[in-house]
Amino acid sequence: MKKSLIALAVLAASGAAMAQSSVTLYGIADVWVGSVKTDNGTTSTSTTSMISGGVSTSRWGMKGSEDLGGGLKANFQLESAVSMDTGASAGFDRQAWVGFSGGFGEVRLGRVGSPFDNVQGASDGVFDSDLAPANNPGGGVFRTSNGYTSKPTNSLFYKTPKFSGFGAEVSYSLDEKVAFKAAVPATLTAAVPAGVSITSIALTYANGPMAAQFAYQEQSVNGAILDDDFTFMRLGASYNFGMATAKMTYGRAENATGAVDSKAAHTVGASTDEWQVGVDVPLSSALTLSGSYATSTDDKTLTTAEVTRSGFGLGAAYSLSKRTTVYGGFKMVTDEQVGRANDIDTTVFAVGVKHTF
Repeated sequence: MKKSLIALAVLAASGAAMAQSSVTLYGIADVWVGSVKTDNGTTSTSTTSMISGGVSTSRWGMKGSEDLGGGLKANFQLESAVSMDTGASAGFDRQAWVGFSGGFGEVRLGRVGSPFDNVQGASDGVFDSDLAPANNPGGGVFRTSNGYTSKPTNSLFYKTPKFSGFGAEVSYSLDEKVAFKAAVPATLTAAVPAGVSITSIALTYANGPMAAQFAYQEQSVNGAILDDDFTFMRLGASYNFGMATAKMTYGRAENATGAVDSKAAHTVGASTDEWQVGVDVPLSSALTLSGSYATSTDDKTLTTAEVTRSGFGLGAAYSLSKRTTVYGGFKMVTDEQVGRANDIDTTVFAVGVKHTF
């Protein structure tokens, strides 16, 4: 009788512990089929491809939390990108972190999506997809969509609670390398690997029909004679009028082309200014039509001429269920450079399917 009572007590305690913890397996399977055509005025090439992640990066992962009492929780997330066209996966390359949350907000330690990455496409048209002119493929117009580190390693991340629609995120990623602030003998520089420390912040507002986002990310390369900073800024807003949602984005990038703005040599790196306007039009509860126009300009530097990219895109998404959506559309991007004889035009046509689980 005593053994039975002890066994029942152990089972009850185990059940209480399990009720306080949870682990979820989740994922997104997203792939599109289409053509990418490039014409530089002299030659024209066209490729029919199957590409993973048209609207959202295909992935699978595990996440969970444990109730520690007093409103405090321990949380974790492990997430891996998956190429739906090949099946390739590279470990938990998207998220790998552990942390705590409570009334103070949330803290994460590890490989974490940066605050900039979390909000940079929130006000982009055409679902912030591959069909949006701001994004790749097709030589995406925006530098701030394609040139930054989206999932920094060695990150310290903090997210505030929401206050009347306002929220904030901040992260700092350690470079784990020796940073030289003075000239180093040439014989030593080759032996010093460069590290990248990344600082990222995001401010958001969402209340009723209005939403707005501001994000900034700075990537400092250390470990050589020179310190080279790459910065990315995005400001976005959207307003839901009921019959349609208007969207607008402004971005600015410094040195995103890889040109060096060297503090020692004082050469001039490329700066980029970007604009995007878009609109989402729900035609029914299941069908949404979306369009976007985007443009950006790389300033002239000491070694390169001014480059302007512009493009437009149109897409449609139809929800077959809460978890499955089919989509399709096209975009065209034009690349113009001062002094170059011909522009480069890239056209993308695509149809795809996205399934979440």
